[in-house]
Amino acid sequence: MIIELSDFFNNPSLIDIGPIKIQYYAITWLLSAVLIYLFLRDSKIVKEIGLDKDEVNDMVFLYGLFIGAMCGGRIGYMLFYGTNQLINDPLSLFYIWQGGLSFHGGLLGVIVSLIVFCKKKNIEFLRLMDGVALAMPIGLGLVRIGNFLNGELFGKATNGEWGFIFPTDPFGVLRHPSQLYESFAEGIILFLILLYISKRTGIKGMVCSSFLIFYGSIRFIIEFYRQPDAHIGYVAFDSISMGQLLCIPMIIIGFFILIYSRKNA
Repeated sequence: MIIELSDFFNNPSLIDIGPIKIQYYAITWLLSAVLIYLFLRDSKIVKEIGLDKDEVNDMVFLYGLFIGAMCGGRIGYMLFYGTNQLINDPLSLFYIWQGGLSFHGGLLGVIVSLIVFCKKKNIEFLRLMDGVALAMPIGLGLVRIGNFLNGELFGKATNGEWGFIFPTDPFGVLRHPSQLYESFAEGIILFLILLYISKRTGIKGMVCSSFLIFYGSIRFIIEFYRQPDAHIGYVAFDSISMGQLLCIPMIIIGFFILIYSRKNA
């Protein structure tokens, strides 16, 4: 089955009236934050920690979304994917209208911002991260749908019997919808795995370490179906992308936290 997408599904703006532009990607980010907030507000782990609704609101929207994901994601993108541009024009770090957010940079930003949040509230970091990690697939799944609707970060060309033709693709070839693969695997599948783990054990650090291991592994595998960034290409062995390379330390750190958690249970 070959699906040729219309321009409607590959227009970054859902609403485009004069200077007013509301983009799919922005909507999925905002919707992700709202759903993560609602999930964490009623989370058993968060309730055990003792956070009230206002504190959860601050944690999600200020520390998590703005300081962590957006600021960290932008810095990470420029460091990992736009190094030359950043060196030639340091102010390009602030050119947010040009787009460009890195998940791995956003994750580091969230971790750093939540360390600060935990110190301020005097709560246990690993236990809070268990709750946050369980909610993360909600955002991951939705944002990948935003990528799909934007017609960006699409997959490699395929000779199979099914695929998508993206109007944003300059070559107009049949491609894997890798954004949908990621949305399903990093969203639904990862959430079910983490939910199962959270119900099976109360050891602090088990859920967040499992998130790092399973997300890193899932992302590494699916990246084989995703077209690498045109301005970077492959960074190792003519087949490993930057996204895959960044997943390796993520998986290793996950195993270290897992070992630490089990030893200190």
